[in-house]
Amino acid sequence: MARTNKHSEQEVNQLFTRLAGKYDLMNDVVSLGTQRQWRKTFFNQLPVFAGADCLDLCCGTADLTIKLAQLAGPRGRTIGLDFNAAMLAAGEKKVKAADLSKDVELVQGDAMDLPFGDQQFDFVTIGFGLRNVPDADRTLAEAFRVLKPGGTFACIEMSQPTNPLVRVGWRAYFNLFPLLAKTFGARYQDYAYLKETSIQFVSAAKLKRMMEEAGMVDVRVTPLNLGAAAIHIGRKPR
Repeated sequence: MARTNKHSEQEVNQLFTRLAGKYDLMNDVVSLGTQRQWRKTFFNQLPVFAGADCLDLCCGTADLTIKLAQLAGPRGRTIGLDFNAAMLAAGEKKVKAADLSKDVELVQGDAMDLPFGDQQFDFVTIGFGLRNVPDADRTLAEAFRVLKPGGTFACIEMSQPTNPLVRVGWRAYFNLFPLLAKTFGARYQDYAYLKETSIQFVSAAKLKRMMEEAGMVDVRVTPLNLGAAAIHIGRKPR
């Protein structure tokens, strides 16, 4: 299995502890507001039904987790998992503000070694977190393991534009956004790391192959912003 992030888990954990207070604001800043539309497109493609068992990996401040809980409803089970306590604390505040404390459980844990039994969930999601785990293959294998037969895995993540001109502009912007983040009070080094993980993460085509190698079938890819990001949705065979 390939190591997809050369930084240690401790380094990444410390980084997200620093980012937690500004994370949502900075996501809007560095994506120029487009990440909200990306998430809308993501859920338009995800057939979450009332009563579904849902798991959101690398849940951060719980945006995807909250939406999953709203779709699954009180008869469902929705769990958000993240390894960073500060991000989970920020997510807990948002869960309470959405009046979903009875419907959402936030768990501190490792996406590469999930604390759940086999075949537990109808849906497993991960949003902008796969590039930050040390081993994306291992995370995909764990997601596959905990999915019920016929269950759905869905990922939204930064990607690599294939058009050469778009790729040049994409790289130029990623070189700029640590400076943009700094003007909003964020640490330049932290967003330089996020720039690095975005640029170095695998292509949409490679991620599709990785999902298939993990056992998923019917994998569909939707490019976003000319390939700057992508949605991947696959299914565990029945």
